[in-house]
Amino acid sequence: MSFVLHPRLAAGGFELGTRHRCRVLLKNNALFPWFIIVPEVDEAIEDLHQLDLTRYQEVTGLIREISQFVAHHFQPDKLNVACIGNQVRQMHIHIVGRSPEDPAWPGVVWSHEGKEAYAPDAVDAIRAAWYAWLA
Repeated sequence: MSFVLHPRLAAGGFELGTRHRCRVLLKNNALFPWFIIVPEVDEAIEDLHQLDLTRYQEVTGLIREISQFVAHHFQPDKLNVACIGNQVRQMHIHIVGRSPEDPAWPGVVWSHEGKEAYAPDAVDAIRAAWYAWLA
């Protein structure tokens, strides 16, 4: 299987690396701590229930790892985790830290029009924190 990251996902953020055969992305919107996991799976697999049990456990384990990182590093009040895929069918899972202070609260981030690009040094700091978390 030759995996190719969907162009919309690639253009929307920064790759933090690959873990458990999944791409880990930081969405380029500094208004929310927003991470995306893209499992390297066949394009016909779009939803979590389609994964075999071993692969499902790897992906959900990574969801847990990133959720723990976001909770610790950003200290949001709530975490939103979703595998939606209505616009980009390639399987991907969103992990978003939410707080009453964020501009979309209590609504959904998916339809929020606001966006603030990360400064390069902020991306570097988040990447370094992520790598330190894994160490």
